[in-house]
Amino acid sequence: MRHSVIRRKLRRVDRALDKAIDAAEIPGAVVLAEMRRDGELLEHASVRGLAVVRPERIPMARETIFDLASLTKVLATTTAILMLCQDGAVALDDPVARFLPHFGEMKKEGVTLRHLLTHSSGLRPWRAFHEPLLERERKKGERIIGTTAAKQWVIESICRSALVHDSGTAAVYGDLDFVILGAVVEAVSQQSLDVFCRERFFGPLGLAQTGFAPSPERGGLPPDSVRRGFAATENCPWRDRIIWGEVHDPNASVMGGVAGHAGLFAPADDVLGFGRIILDAWHGRSDVLPRDLLRVFLTRQNLPEKSDWALGWDTPTPGTSSSGRFFSSNSVGHLGFTGTSLWIDLDREAIVVMLTNRVHLVAKKSNFTLRPVIHDLIIEAFSA
Repeated sequence: MRHSVIRRKLRRVDRALDKAIDAAEIPGAVVLAEMRRDGELLEHASVRGLAVVRPERIPMARETIFDLASLTKVLATTTAILMLCQDGAVALDDPVARFLPHFGEMKKEGVTLRHLLTHSSGLRPWRAFHEPLLERERKKGERIIGTTAAKQWVIESICRSALVHDSGTAAVYGDLDFVILGAVVEAVSQQSLDVFCRERFFGPLGLAQTGFAPSPERGGLPPDSVRRGFAATENCPWRDRIIWGEVHDPNASVMGGVAGHAGLFAPADDVLGFGRIILDAWHGRSDVLPRDLLRVFLTRQNLPEKSDWALGWDTPTPGTSSSGRFFSSNSVGHLGFTGTSLWIDLDREAIVVMLTNRVHLVAKKSNFTLRPVIHDLIIEAFSA
């Protein structure tokens, strides 16, 4: 009887997604969820709409690979820093300038890895690095975007910039903290971020379809037979094409598709698998991630006081969280601009993966209020 009630309630998830598709808020979505209850694992999957609207219509599939956007920050970069901490190669309160000497310029010598992970460094949140690089390409008549030189120029530009507020006095979410963290991983490991992540944890953890997609300037677009497995994103004005099988984020694109803040691609099942790995390590069922260190990373740092940020991970803000009303305060998650999200309730052992292509040819740019609605419907159903 209980299972029939749960199934009936879960149909509301499909209806909510279909309503959003009909309203042109999203072309399509894959939503996977599970929760442990009374020793039983409850599961749900919704696959709706289209992965690609143009240049051809391709239905969404559970296996569709998405541009995860800022989920890169937690699945790749934060986990890479955790691994380096486990190795003893870095410590959370190490100054960034220990690894990137130029970063110490402009009174940034006191900024630490912990500051970057909590978005409290004082760095400007974002800069449109693609704009001066485009102008330089036009003037010189040679390819710059996507090259190693362009990536190094972006990193050096951030390293030589001034802070906009004192470190630790405010938490302002942005990308530049994680661009620098990605550079730290590469400097310490002496490997590119994509190779380090693949060899150190994506491969060993069984996340076979998770990885960075090099920009066309670096590796060319994938063949059509491969690209049809991807969800498309925006019709990009400065690249003059629909972004499909390459990174959407402009700064990640000019850096060659591999950056600490964006560039990671994966299907929903891999993201769900990553959530399971987090839960198993947190509850001591697995040692693939170091439990004690993971618990530090998933705990609010109060930097500054009352900030919701753990290390790399967000936690629910009461009343306004994209996780909705029912995720406990002991939850972690993150969002991606392309319409992606992952939330994990560490107490309830609930995971919700919501991957959409919301920036792909939608009729209007909405505030995308769908996430808390979907999370609430799932937790209400699982709790019935």
